[in-house]
Amino acid sequence: MTEMHTLRAWFAPVCLIVLVVPPTSLTAAERAEVMAALNSITRDEVQQLVDTLADDSFEGREAGSRGGRAAGNLLMKEFEKLELKPAGEGQTYFQGFRGSSRNILGLLQGSDPALAQEIVVLCAHYDHVGYGRATNSFGPIGYIHNGADDNASGVSAVLEIAEALRQLPAPPRRSILFAYWDAEEQGLLGSQHWLATPTLDRARIVAALNLDMVGRLRDSRLEVFGTRSAPNLRRIVSAANRESNLDIDFSWLMKSDSDHWPFFSRSIPTIMFHTRLHGDYHRPSDDAHTVNAAGIESVTRVALLTVLELAERPQIGKFRDASRREHQGTRAWLEQPVAPQSPRYGIPFNVDGQPPRFVLSGVTPGSPAEKAGLRAGDRLVAFQGTPIADEKWFRLALLAAEGQTAFTVERAGEARPLVITVKPAGPPIRVGITWRSDDAEPGTVLLTQVVYGSPAHVAGLEIRDRIYAVNGQTFADEGQFTRLITTLPGPLALEFERQGRIKTATLEVLKPAAATP
Repeated sequence: MTEMHTLRAWFAPVCLIVLVVPPTSLTAAERAEVMAALNSITRDEVQQLVDTLADDSFEGREAGSRGGRAAGNLLMKEFEKLELKPAGEGQTYFQGFRGSSRNILGLLQGSDPALAQEIVVLCAHYDHVGYGRATNSFGPIGYIHNGADDNASGVSAVLEIAEALRQLPAPPRRSILFAYWDAEEQGLLGSQHWLATPTLDRARIVAALNLDMVGRLRDSRLEVFGTRSAPNLRRIVSAANRESNLDIDFSWLMKSDSDHWPFFSRSIPTIMFHTRLHGDYHRPSDDAHTVNAAGIESVTRVALLTVLELAERPQIGKFRDASRREHQGTRAWLEQPVAPQSPRYGIPFNVDGQPPRFVLSGVTPGSPAEKAGLRAGDRLVAFQGTPIADEKWFRLALLAAEGQTAFTVERAGEARPLVITVKPAGPPIRVGITWRSDDAEPGTVLLTQVVYGSPAHVAGLEIRDRIYAVNGQTFADEGQFTRLITTLPGPLALEFERQGRIKTATLEVLKPAAATP
């Protein structure tokens, strides 16, 4: 990674294509084959290649140096073994530039007669900073900087993916260009050079995935950049994460600090995987024994399934020009929660004892409960004639009720229970959510409120969860989503994504219809 500091964006108003792994376009037998290819990616193999590339014999792999060229020769031979089609200059795997620097390029030809004309790029830079200088090292300088994480880790992941894809009986539908860039550490020179003077028609590229520093996975946290550069990229990555189950931080920040940038700057949908900086960054101590090989394995599996989905799906969305203007502040605006709605009754209560007693701790001023005559200290005995014995049921019933409702209460000083009629504020609440839509994530809604005590709250949904499907049915827009959650019979199974993990929440709803969310 090229910079010596830490890495670090207009939406629809607030309103009251499920992917699976392996890709949906494959048959059951083909899915089994993909899983076999996935399982061929192992921590032992990634560690072995990191050990090789981060050996002192390559002298830090500085671009154009003796060690850098030796590393390039090794990687070229690996492409030869895999029988990738040479995609460099003059029917070779190399593209030379700026003296002795060289990119290494191999093509896996797609199997679909039409889609094979389109190319998905999978890339990583293989150079590092040699012996280090004051301009590219945090020191001490003059010692070999082996760059095990930066970026032998990304190189090993790319090669493991190439090997896994070669195990499939047939290549993916689209072609895949495997690219190792040189001189990234000197200003993204290799990727910039190839995009300026490509050895293949640049117009054929429909997406790119860059792997840079994926060797220090901590707390199962993977940083992913660029998913807003085309519609549904976040969803593709999340679906690819089902097996690895990593905690994904989808960053909105896009900077010219790695080889994703030259693609992004040319309006090509681009993603980058990264496992965060650390104290050994651009130091001699970034050695092979410090990488997390199991973490590289997990990240590589997510990358394989991401690339495979990009290569197999019928269409890939066009570049979103809005992504150039988006930033972390835009993200904060989009994901901000809405103000909680006013209580339907205004009756906070405490639950104690066994069997449980439900006693009003207060009554909200101006609320329907206060206007109807309920008081603090009243013990709630029954609601709509049904004894109150379960808090979960009672809260759901309060939200789902409509029209005049009857509370049976015991009150100090009264010899008999009282029946007090209250008309709740607002329409009944069946699910208990509000949401926004986002043009970067079509077919998805982003939760901006989860009503306390509602079916959504009880099921564990949270603000910023992204809903993908209801009872297995996907939706194209908010109108379809509203119809699904208001008309489908319960229970409702909501498939959602949270921090890159796709889960299902089952909502028990008291009224199957005629209620608004």
